[in-house]
Amino acid sequence: MDLQRVNDAVSKRIQAMNARVDEAKAADLYYYNQPITEMLGGSKVLVRGREMDMFASYSYLGLIGHPRINEAAKKAIDKYGTGTHGVRSLAGSLELHLELEQTIADFKHAEAAITYTSGYVTNLTVVSTLMGRHDYVFSDKLNHASIVDGCLMSGAKFLRFKHNDLDDLQKRLEAAPPEAAKLVIADSVFSMDGDIIDLPRMVDLCRAHNAWLMVDEAHSIGVLGATGRGIEEHFGLGDVIDIKMGTLSKTVPSVGGYVAGRADVIKYLRHGSRAYIFSAALPPAQAAAANEAFKVILDEPERIDKLRKNASQFINGLKDRGFDTLFTETAIVPVLCGKDELAYAITRDVQKKDIFVLPVVSPAVPEGLSRLRATVTAAHESEDIEHAMNVIEEAGKNLGII
Repeated sequence: MDLQRVNDAVSKRIQAMNARVDEAKAADLYYYNQPITEMLGGSKVLVRGREMDMFASYSYLGLIGHPRINEAAKKAIDKYGTGTHGVRSLAGSLELHLELEQTIADFKHAEAAITYTSGYVTNLTVVSTLMGRHDYVFSDKLNHASIVDGCLMSGAKFLRFKHNDLDDLQKRLEAAPPEAAKLVIADSVFSMDGDIIDLPRMVDLCRAHNAWLMVDEAHSIGVLGATGRGIEEHFGLGDVIDIKMGTLSKTVPSVGGYVAGRADVIKYLRHGSRAYIFSAALPPAQAAAANEAFKVILDEPERIDKLRKNASQFINGLKDRGFDTLFTETAIVPVLCGKDELAYAITRDVQKKDIFVLPVVSPAVPEGLSRLRATVTAAHESEDIEHAMNVIEEAGKNLGII
């Protein structure tokens, strides 16, 4: 049967999305999924034969291509090959996996850690394993999709509180049955806005209402804290988060996700979370790369200092030029454009000047809040940032955004 001839809801969804993509391509406004030919070092990439300045990278400390990390990955391939024998619980864990998990636990000042094959899967499986029917999950309205999906999969009562509005969270916690199991979950740094959760008050509320606290640190490891250890260090709070989730594919230039916490919690996840039990282990090269990356973060603190200086230059420079960057305090810098069409258009104009940056439009963000989702890294030099801001400014003026 030709599915394209079936006029049902599934076909209509496929057709609507494909029509939107085709229209954008026809108007020279489609810049997603671009093939990068080569990483040229620093913040430069080669795209279709053109050298471009990368301002869409999650490699916040510029660790992609770091010689120590590359060498660790190569040695792991020489020793173990390119793959694993299957799921760790049945086919065995490599010593490398155990070493990585100990490195993560030490880095996060936790008793133990567990790794998964992606950050998305980590949130999905951890929330749905810990929580179930009759439990309550409280999620910031702007949390990542993987958190939302994990909450829905858990079957728990799913309550969303207004973004970073801890008064709203308090009201929702107070309304929940005192005897119910409760989990509060939030991003540490929000992936579209770049702002930071109010962790101190969130900790107080969780303690007052006997709720577990889970924080997704995908965008705060290597970014927040004097040594890059994340949001607890940033606020000087010590070990206050029950479920410390993070990814191995942003500041850490590998792939996967992790959770660090109490030893009993990690033991439970290792024997109860489906994504651990039924997914193959991280490839050796990726585990080795991640393991070495955590050590490099601690050994090269100057990268964290440079990232903060670069972020400050980028945020303040864009504001001075008249752009709205919302409440960002980090390396994620939203450049508000308003309508989706303007976000697409400024992307086109900026990319033609060899600045690699991408738009985020509805429904990923609310209508009217479409933006360039720009990022800055420790690999950028001051002159790179200044040049990118000038290019964005020129495009913004031409389009009437500023």
